Amino acid sequence: MAVSLEEYFRTTFEDKLLVKMPEREDDHLTPATRLLEKRREMAEVEQALAAQKEEFQMKMESLQQRREELERKEFQLKESLLKFDKFLKENDSKRARAVKKAQDERDLKRSKDKEIDRLRDEIGLFSADKDHLQNKLEKHVVCQKYLDKVLETAEEFHEIREVIARYDTLTATYYDLMEREQKNQEAVELEKQKLMKYTEDKNNEILGYNNQLAGLQTRLDKSESDAVKWESKWTHIKNTAATKTLLLGRIKMATHNLYQLVLRHQKQLPDEQVDETAEQLSKIQIFIQDLNQITQEIKRSEAATQSTAGASSSQ
Repeated sequence: MAVSLEEYFRTTFEDKLLVKMPEREDDHLTPATRLLEKRREMAEVEQALAAQKEEFQMKMESLQQRREELERKEFQLKESLLKFDKFLKENDSKRARAVKKAQDERDLKRSKDKEIDRLRDEIGLFSADKDHLQNKLEKHVVCQKYLDKVLETAEEFHEIREVIARYDTLTATYYDLMEREQKNQEAVELEKQKLMKYTEDKNNEILGYNNQLAGLQTRLDKSESDAVKWESKWTHIKNTAATKTLLLGRIKMATHNLYQLVLRHQKQLPDEQVDETAEQLSKIQIFIQDLNQITQEIKRSEAATQSTAGASSSQ
């Protein structure tokens, strides 16, 4: 009897209680189509639950009858045990079989109780699934009503599919703009970092220039001090140069006069190309050397003449 009930419950729940789960919805179905599909699924689920409740009620009644029968048999067994206690003590084997049978009945009862609890848990799960599907249906109904109102007020849309396509386009545009904004923010942060680094580098460069400027200012102060010293020396040099310039003028005047005398002596016209004092002195030097050489030759000639005349007078 236990095997038959277990097989009966297993077959019944596998064939009737298990509700076929909806297959994966087509991604291209409109929300209205999905809503109709969900309603149809909810109707099927409710019908299946009603049938399961009816079958479960029948099974509960059958189990109740079986429980009463078991209780009656247990009561009868107890009475038999009381009546035949003495006989069972004398016959251990019969008593053991009777106890085992009673234990089996109790185990079967506990098994059926567990089965009942499991079925109740399954009913609770089905109820939770029903509530979940009901909530989804209510949410979709709100969306359906909203889309119907949009179609009534918007002249540019004629079908719900067009509204969904417009929404998808706007969503894609929004995410694209968000991505661009993120990239722009990253670019701005990068430029800020570059600006900070550039500012830091320029501040260091300005600091270096300030150090150089301080060094140059020190050099300028030293140069101004040296300039005062050199101006004093330059004044002294100018004063000395005036005297030397006067002397140089006299020397050049004397050289020019000597050069003119040399030219008159040589009976030459003044050479306009020879205007430098050094060249004039060179001409004068050559003239003096030639004159000196001529003078020496004359002296030698006179000395030779005197020597010849003295020799003749002695003869």
